[in-house]
Parts: sequence; structure tokens; C-alpha cells
Amino acid sequence: MPKEDLILIHAPSVYDFRKESMFYGPVSDLVPSTPVFEMYPFGFTTMAVQLHKAGYRVRIINLASMMLNDKNLDVEKFLGRLDSAVFGIDLHWLPHAHGSLAVAEIIRRLHPGSKILFGGFSSSYFHEELIRYPQVDLVLRGDSTEMPLLHLMDALDKGTGLSGIPNLTWKDGTGVHVNDLSYVPDTMDHLDIDYGWIVRSVIRHRDLEGAKPFKDWDRFPITSVFTVRGCSLSCAVCGGSCGAMRRVTGRTKAAFRSPEKAAQDIANVESYIKAPVFVVGDIRQYGGDYAERFFKECRRLDLDSHVVLELFTPAPESYFREADRTFSQYSIQFSPDSHDEKVRHALGRRFDNAGLESSITSALQNGCQRFDMFFMIGLPEQTRESALGSADYTRRLYQQNGNDPRLAVYTSPLAPFLDPGSIAFENPEKFGYRLFARTLEEHRARLPSPNWKDVLSYETKWMSRDVIAETSYDAADRLSDVKRDVGLMTDEEHLLRSQRSKEARRLLVEVDAAMTLPESERKEVLVQLKRRGEELMESTICQKRDLVWDAPTILRSVPRAALGMLKGSRRKRA
Repeated sequence: MPKEDLILIHAPSVYDFRKESMFYGPVSDLVPSTPVFEMYPFGFTTMAVQLHKAGYRVRIINLASMMLNDKNLDVEKFLGRLDSAVFGIDLHWLPHAHGSLAVAEIIRRLHPGSKILFGGFSSSYFHEELIRYPQVDLVLRGDSTEMPLLHLMDALDKGTGLSGIPNLTWKDGTGVHVNDLSYVPDTMDHLDIDYGWIVRSVIRHRDLEGAKPFKDWDRFPITSVFTVRGCSLSCAVCGGSCGAMRRVTGRTKAAFRSPEKAAQDIANVESYIKAPVFVVGDIRQYGGDYAERFFKECRRLDLDSHVVLELFTPAPESYFREADRTFSQYSIQFSPDSHDEKVRHALGRRFDNAGLESSITSALQNGCQRFDMFFMIGLPEQTRESALGSADYTRRLYQQNGNDPRLAVYTSPLAPFLDPGSIAFENPEKFGYRLFARTLEEHRARLPSPNWKDVLSYETKWMSRDVIAETSYDAADRLSDVKRDVGLMTDEEHLLRSQRSKEARRLLVEVDAAMTLPESERKEVLVQLKRRGEELMESTICQKRDLVWDAPTILRSVPRAALGMLKGSRRKRA
């Protein structure tokens, strides 16, 4: 009898990144994870909790994080020691196309009697291609696979047929079968989001490393609460937009979690972990009184977390007054993508700069701890001059707000891929894109490329991949100049940032040159360049530590977690 019923494994972007000669570039500078993209999807937790409630033994293993933190980890030996009836591997974000399939291939060889299951957005989009890989047995489609997974595990446990499992693509001796995409719940209120399960799982397996959401989570913890699956907006390059969700997951409208349950989720997090809570989704998206009810319930629960709120469009001053009235600490994250209204409108973002500027000022005047804003490079209608102009616009924003250090502006290339399912991916010519990859295999094959700009799956009619790469460094340098000039960066910090940028530019050229060498010479040169590239693996064009939230290490939450588990067990007995 297998030790586990299901082990959920998160693979690195490229396997084995520790041996490949790669210069990652700034592909992950604006997310908590490294370029290995070691942060596993939140759905791992909700699926595991659902199966645990039904009596199944489930474990989460963040293999990517383990490989980052232990360079000597023997992956095959580690995987060989595992014992599970089913191994679930996420192919949620497409940058995992290489690593997820490689890990699946190893598991197939080491555990030929186990089933291998894939899921996630990218799995859903490419399900008919994915199922034809020999190491893949099953693919669950959609953004809400908790119940279909339970039905699948029941069917596998009892040996019944799979034809009635919703959202399942599978194969047997007769060929490939695609079941109807029929399970698309219109609410998130059925989900049991239990951080206590994660704590208990860590204790049971004596494995914090394998359960961590990303590499440095134990030192810089942050948690998440989801208010929505799907979206009401149609941003052209987003794989999570309403049009993409309809194509990929069968979702015709966004599914929301009630504001009361979302607030309670934050309280549940607080029971176990002292860390900032990122509220995923703009709470105004539902319309009506959703935001008002959310704030009211948070006040009733008397939350003490640092709550990070997401904006999709500018908000009125009343919104920030309510946030300040509700939380002891709150921050804002907003991605207008470009300062250029023409570019933003081409993306489907229909708001002007006046509204954006008003939101920043209103937030800072109403207790906002930090206002993070993100610009992207590689967008429709965006020229090199437009992308560089974001730095000049940032200078204006600081002038308008008295050089307030709480305003933090970042820039990064749209990398590495254009989201499958997005409007621009489906109609690239309409949005000025030229795609270099359309199939799953074409994306997978690009990922181990030594130079990050060659991994890019697109270029635009306004900027080639070379220009996108060059502009990304230039825009970051200009932004650093602005931060130095307004007093948010010391001369020493500015010098270090400039030196890293120059080294990254040199590597870009040297890796290109190495690729022209005969194979016998190329490998040796790339190994030497790899060492230099690893020093730039994080914070290539921005300081990733600027994105870290002030919070005690996870070890400081041990007493809180123990008390939370005790209270949880008392509630169950009651």
C-alpha cells in the first residue's frame, strides 16, 4: 500500500537548472520567486485540504525550492524514496514547461506503477498535446479542480471508470479521451482554506523546506487570500483575463468568494502565521457593496495583519479612507503597465493618468504603508521611447508627492512568454506581435536557451527581442537615476545598481558570442559565464529585496501556530 495517496510536486522552470549554462536576466525581478519560478500555485493547498477532509493522504513537495537551497540534492534519489499512488505536477505557469515534463519523466521511470497527473492553466490550454507525452496519464482542466480531483481519486481508488470525471483528459489502451469541461463553479465559497493543514503537514513529514511556497519564504513570509477566480477585465496580454478564462477554463464569469469569507480567511491566516496577507483580486471588481462588506467584516474581526490590496483601476479617495480605517497597516499594489495612455488603451486598460495620479496621492494621504507600481516592457503600441518615458513620468509622480519614499516604482520586461489563451496570443498580428512559439513543445524547447532574450516567445512590430532586452536595462537605469535624484537611493546604492546593470549587459553580449563558437569551445566558455550569471540570478534590474515585506521570520510564528492548532482541535471536538 503506497505511503501517500497523492503527492503534489512543484518542479523548477528548467531541469536541471543547476547544471545548465543559463543567463536568466530580469525575468522574475518583480515576483517573490527566483528565475527558477519556485513558487507553487495556491491551488495546491485548496486541493490538498479537500482531499484531506475526504480521508486521503496528501503531501506537497516544492522540489524547485529544495533544489535551490540544496545544490547537492540528489533529485532522482529523493524522488525514488517517495511512495504514492498518484503524483500530481503543476503546469500552471508556462515557464514550467521544461521542468515539469522532465520531472514527470523521472517519476515515470522510478515509479512505473503510479499515475502521473497534470493540472493548471497551461495544462488546460495544451491538454490535448500534453496528454500525448508518454510520461503523462491524466490532465485536469479548469481553475477549480478540487471536486473533480476528489472524484478522480475516488475512481482510481475503487477501480471504476474515468469517463464520468468532469474536466478530465485521459488516455488508456484505446486512445485519448476528453471529458466535458462541465465543472465550473460560480462561487468560491465552497472552498475550505485551511493554513492549519500546512502546519500539520510540515510536522507530519518533518519537512518545512519541501512545503515552503518559495525559496526565502521562511525568512520573508507572505501569505495570500483569494477573492476571485477569473476576471471581469479583458487585458490583451493576460492569460487570466475574462476572454482567456472562457477559452481555457470554460469560465464565462468571475467566481467570487463572499467578502465575509475572504475576511475570515485573513483571520484564519493570523491564527497560524504572523505575516503580511496579499488579497488577490481587486475587491471592487464584484461591484455593489462587496468592498464595503469586506472592510466591515475585517473591522469586526479586529485583524492585526499587514494587508496588501490589489488595484486593477484607479480608486477614489473614499476607498483609501476605508482601508486606513480598517487596517492597522495596509499597502497597495497597482500595475498600470505603462505611463503611456495609448499603450495602456491598446492593452484594454481604459483609464487615464489623472485617475492614476489621484489614486497615488489619496493612498499616501490616507495611511498607505507602501504603494507599489509596476511598468512592463514589450507591450502593444509601445516603442523604445515610450518604455523609457516611464522613468520620466516616475520623476513627475515623486514631485507630485513630495518625494514620498512609500511610493515604489518598478519596471520589467514582459517575460518570458506571451500568455497562451490571452487575446494577443490568439490574435498576435492584431496587437503587433510576432510569436516564436505556439505549441507546448515549442515553449518547452526555448526554456533552456543560454540567453534570456532568446527564451522570449515574442517580439513586437515596435521592438525586436534585442531591443526589448536593451530597453529593459536602459529603463531600469533611468529609474535608478530618478530614485537617486529624489533621495530614495544613496550614491553608493546607485553605483552598485549601475555596476550590476553593466555586468548584465556584458553577459548578454558574451553569451551571444559564445553561441557562435564551435561546440567544443562553447561549452567551456558557457560554464565560465554561468558562474557570473548566477551572481545576477536575482535582482538583475531592480533590487528584489525592495519587494520584501517587513515581517518576522517564520520561526517567530511557531508559538502562534501551536496555539492555532490547539484551538482548531478544540473546535473540531466541539
